[in-house]
Amino acid sequence: QVQLVESGGGLVQAGGSLRLSCAASGRTFSSYGMGWFRQAPGKEREFVAAISRSGASTYYADPVKGRFTISRDNAKNTVHLQMNSLKPEDTAVYYCAADPRGLGIRLVEYDYWGQGTQVTVSS
Repeated sequence: QVQLVESGGGLVQAGGSLRLSCAASGRTFSSYGMGWFRQAPGKEREFVAAISRSGASTYYADPVKGRFTISRDNAKNTVHLQMNSLKPEDTAVYYCAADPRGLGIRLVEYDYWGQGTQVTVSS
């Protein structure tokens, strides 16, 4: 069973940076594409970024392009999301997820989810 645990969230002022981490259990981490999603109160969960199994390919949602960077370390079973130039609209619970099929950008493509970590950006 794959388990994902996010960390690194917190409170930051607009323009600041945070680095989220996701630790994965199991021995098949490299078999999954990995993604980050976020959900603000009262809103649907939305795609943020994804990275392929090897880390060679990445994909970002338009609102975070140029500001966020997704990366992974398969040897350590971790995936990260570096968030720079944060804006109040980035405030949300951020979720790490695993996609067994590839570089998924849709919720239904992800089989495993973490519990989320809160990111709050103050103006």
